[in-house]
Amino acid sequence: MPKAVRIHEMGGPEVLRLEDYEPGMPGPGEALVRQEAIGVNFIDIYHRIGLYPLPGLPAVIGMEGAGKVEAVGEGVAEVSVGDRVAYAGMPPGAYADVRVIPAHRLVVLPDAISTRQAAAMMLRGMTARYLLHGCYRVKAGDTILIHAAAGGVGTLVCQWGKHLGATVIGTVGSREKAELARSNGCDHAILYREEDFTARVKEITGGRGVDVVYDSVGVETFMKSLDCLRPMGSMVSFGQSSGALPPFDLGLLSVKGSLFLTRPSLMHYTAKRDDLLAHAKDLFEVVEKGIVKVHIGKTYSLAEAGAAHSDMQSRRTTGSVILVP
Repeated sequence: MPKAVRIHEMGGPEVLRLEDYEPGMPGPGEALVRQEAIGVNFIDIYHRIGLYPLPGLPAVIGMEGAGKVEAVGEGVAEVSVGDRVAYAGMPPGAYADVRVIPAHRLVVLPDAISTRQAAAMMLRGMTARYLLHGCYRVKAGDTILIHAAAGGVGTLVCQWGKHLGATVIGTVGSREKAELARSNGCDHAILYREEDFTARVKEITGGRGVDVVYDSVGVETFMKSLDCLRPMGSMVSFGQSSGALPPFDLGLLSVKGSLFLTRPSLMHYTAKRDDLLAHAKDLFEVVEKGIVKVHIGKTYSLAEAGAAHSDMQSRRTTGSVILVP
């Protein structure tokens, strides 16, 4: 009998239960995927605690995975039985041995990319792509600030941003994470527990400020991040690992230099299949060329999903975290 990790109520990691699970057969436009690896992301935690509501309970969470297509429903043209595929985004349901998913959300993997690599990079990698090419188009000579520079998205943004010719500044929580960030192209790794990152950014940039801040931390960093920007710089708030932001006075954007602010979502940037394929194509290209290397920080079994969540919330992880059924 297939297994899945389900939640019956919102709460801590303890609400994640490994249970027998019958995924059913794919209907029209759907595919059945036997999963070989599953990505663990902060959005899974947000679903578990109820910050981002789920359609209903009980529910299988998880937004990213990779494996092989075992069956397809009527009218499916995007994939075929036997294809190696990966996905990232809605609908949830990744924490399972096997799942049914809309076929238009699946991307066929190149031979050079393993399913474990794919599960570790699809959500984070396509996020890095829209951050660097969509929210603000990074170009040679720009200076960028990425928080959590040793994390799953952070390590990819450091590598990709450096390749684009940017000076990369990152914040990290330990000397070990600083070394990891530097090894991934971060020019200046700031230990935020020991240094005032705003003052350090101003020092690094000669008082100018950075062109763009990528902030997935949230309440702990948001206001100070605004002070790191040059006039008419861009603030990209794409997560809230330290907590949700309180109500915000938009007038501050004018006071602090006519700043731009966006709160993007991968789901919107890849909602159309053409956009999904474009994001995946660009990601596969930089990985296949060795420009971006995917670091899998830790691998857990499906039964250890609770431990994976606990470690991620406690910031004990680096790079990407995956589950293996």
